[in-house]
This record gives sequence, C-alpha cells and structure tokens, in this order.
Amino acid sequence: MNGIICVNKPAGFTSFDVVAKLRGILREKRLGHGGTLDPMATGVLPVFVGTATKACDIMPDNTKSYRAGFRFGETTDTQDVTGEVLTRSDIEVSEETLKAVIPEFIGDVIQIPPMYSAVQVNGQRLYDLARKGVEVEREARQIQVFALELISYDPDKREGILDISCGKGTYIRTIISDIGARLGCGGVMTSLVRTSSGGFKLSDCFTFEQIQQARDEERIEELILPIERVFVRLPKLRLNEVQTRMYRNGVKLDLERVSDIIPGVTDYVVYGFDGGFIGTALADFENSILRVAKNLM
Repeated sequence: MNGIICVNKPAGFTSFDVVAKLRGILREKRLGHGGTLDPMATGVLPVFVGTATKACDIMPDNTKSYRAGFRFGETTDTQDVTGEVLTRSDIEVSEETLKAVIPEFIGDVIQIPPMYSAVQVNGQRLYDLARKGVEVEREARQIQVFALELISYDPDKREGILDISCGKGTYIRTIISDIGARLGCGGVMTSLVRTSSGGFKLSDCFTFEQIQQARDEERIEELILPIERVFVRLPKLRLNEVQTRMYRNGVKLDLERVSDIIPGVTDYVVYGFDGGFIGTALADFENSILRVAKNLM
C-alpha cells in the first residue's frame, strides 16, 4: 500500500492524532502527514502511505488555502477562541475600514510566529514553553500571502470570514491577530478550514468513517492517490531502458543524452522506459549530469 490518502481532518484532532488513527485503520506503520493543522482546524490533510512517506518533505507545491472565521474586539494568548482572553476593545470596525487595510497583508509579509506553535527556539517547541507560561522572543520571518479576500462581514458583531491563499509556514490566526492590531481593536480566529494543500482539495478528501468503510469492504486502494500527484507541476523526463537501470541504481546520467531537458530548469519528475514512476531528479548544468534527487519507487 503506497501513495497518498487525503483526510478531511475533524476538529479536535492534531495532525499526529490523524496519523495514529490511520495506522489503526490501514494497519500500516509507515505514515506521514503533509502540513500540520491546529486541533481546532478542519479540512485537507494529505497523509503519505508506505514508500510515499519519502516525499513528505519534498512537496514542490507548498501553496495552501483556507477559509477562516474571525472576530474583532479581543485578543487571546493563542490568537484564536480556544485561548485565554487577554484584552477587550469596544472600537467599531466598518466593512470599508477593514477592506482598506486588507491589501497591506497581501504579498511578502513579515510575521512573528505565535507562542502556541510548533516552531522551535533553542531546541524547544514554542507551544511547550507557552504551556509553562514562558514567553520568548521569536524571530520575525517573511511569509507569502497570494490572496486575501473578505467573504462576509457583520460590523455589528464584528465577525466575518476570510479566504486566504498562502505559502508554507503561514499562521492564519496570526494574520487575523495582526489585522486586528492594525485596526486597533484586536482580533481572534473563530474557525479554520483548510480548503487545499499542495494541489489537493477538499474534494479529494475522505472522513475517518469513509476510510474505515473502504477498509472493511477491501477497497481501500480506491481511496489512495498515486505519489506522482505531488509532482504534477514538475516537467517530466522519460528515460530509455539503459538509463532507467542506471538511474535506479543511483548512477548520474549524462545530461546531453537525456531527452526533454529544458534549458535552465533544474527540477524534474522521472519515469522509466516502461512509463513507471521512479522519483525526482536534479539537472546539474555546470557539470552536465542528471542527479538522483529522491527515488520513490
């Protein structure tokens, strides 16, 4: 059993909880997830099964999208409604005022990771320190927000919904907290659904109940996507029979003898002479060789 099974993560589960649950359902020890979700969040969580676990950390598409609920007028220690309230404000926020500041949070944005996060500082997870009541200085880092759209907003309740498309390492609750700070009233995240991750969408996902049923009916393979789905954005190389044998054994290939190499493009997905998926490769133009990046089959 090798490939990817996309889970519609329920609220209350950590990403590690999902993996543990699937180990029991699938009876497979080799599992890994692609992209951590907070316990309160739901939505797309790709789970890598079998040999596909080798690809967990090399997904070329790290774009994610979310639908997030928010409320202005308060702040919490977790930046969402699960935390302890730190401040409250009666400042009113109109829809026009909110729409005016949203563009400031699109593009390359500087963000400080929240204390309740999996980021490590001096070898310790921030959430472990936060649970002990310890707050440490965190280094600001640049994130990418590709799109940020206000879907709805009720100025009387100061509540609304945002659609967000962003890159790896972005904390949605921090975006909301920072918008609230910019407006002078504070803000917290009230809900979060990940609608896509690494090219996988909610329509690709299954619940625990659906996965268990498929297992019981011995049709679990119907739910597992091929690992090459992760690399659909990379250009393809197809090797001949001799090259396939050499490449599978880790031998560097003469770049000039490999078909379909694109000048200046370094990352590729590789298929053998029989059309079988092998893995990923790096084109080293300086030394004119094709290197194995990761053999996945």
